[in-house]
Amino acid sequence: MSLSRLFSPLRLGRYDLAHRVIMAPLTRMRAGGGNVPNDLAREYYGQRASSGGLIIAEATQISSSAQGYPATPGIHSAAQVEGWKKVTDAVHAKGGFIFLQLWHTGRSSHSSFQPNGALPVAPSPIAIKSGTALTADWKPVPYETPRALELDEIPIIIESYRQGARNALVAGFDGVELHGANGYLIEQFLHTRSNQRTDIYGGSIENRARLLLEVTAALVDVWGADRVGVRMSPFGTYNDVGDADPIALYRHVLTRLAELDVAYAHLIEARDGTSMEIEAPQDVDQLRPFWPKTLILAGGFTGESAEAAIRSGRADAVAFGRWFIANPDLPLRLRLGAPLNPYDRSTFYGGAAAGYVDYPAMKNTQFAV
Repeated sequence: MSLSRLFSPLRLGRYDLAHRVIMAPLTRMRAGGGNVPNDLAREYYGQRASSGGLIIAEATQISSSAQGYPATPGIHSAAQVEGWKKVTDAVHAKGGFIFLQLWHTGRSSHSSFQPNGALPVAPSPIAIKSGTALTADWKPVPYETPRALELDEIPIIIESYRQGARNALVAGFDGVELHGANGYLIEQFLHTRSNQRTDIYGGSIENRARLLLEVTAALVDVWGADRVGVRMSPFGTYNDVGDADPIALYRHVLTRLAELDVAYAHLIEARDGTSMEIEAPQDVDQLRPFWPKTLILAGGFTGESAEAAIRSGRADAVAFGRWFIANPDLPLRLRLGAPLNPYDRSTFYGGAAAGYVDYPAMKNTQFAV
């Protein structure tokens, strides 16, 4: 199949992309001391940059208390901003664009990451029952029952997102993406399974969507709507979330995000709720009528299925994850129909250069994306 639509230009917010192969945000747990992106991160992202292509950098905690996994980068200290500046410079040197995904893990965190060993926070005191948490020293342990955020604490959370957005601007990013997916804090507020509040942030769809929309508005205040995106997993159950009526919930969310005029929505087609590895896509097409702007889809795509999604109007661009890990020149390989390097799951999380910056690119080619 010709991939002509996948390699056609796309206007995304204020940027003109040369193609529609997006690098998805990928947690790799390789940040240096102080959760600072290091020289390996600069090399990793620089390898995967392409002229006119978009990278969405890995989920990055907006504050020290937002962290939920070891060796994940932050965007709340001067050293972290400087580390990210080296990454954005490397991407821009190759003519690419890079957005930063802003992250608060909520109840999926562990007290070992929290100031004074406090409990993680969440909309409601409901523990994740599936899987295990990781402590700050990489030990798997049962999830703790989180502490419900007090109403007067929520503006502090929103301000942390706002400051993270400001810091991302200083670090040289081209935009920001709100992480509203995969069972982290924003989605914990969205979904009925994890949100049993009775105040203005719980109960009705309008109330459960309030935090996502208030945070998005804060990001727009910093960046302008045309440099802000939002990632969501409408049918996902990862981290023990889920909603009683996802169509109604995300119809409301997408309609309100369209009113905010953000650059794009980024939807994950759900896979297995525990590992997110088994492909079992849900019908996100039911939500397409409620989103008139650029739509990025993610979830186990190949070049051919991405082309088909764009041709049919299901998506305007497609985000690739695992294939981008193993193929730093993925857009070029897809365009040429070249073989793809296989990925090694054992090196996805943690470690150093192996499985991170040592995947080979194609050699001796005169083609460019």
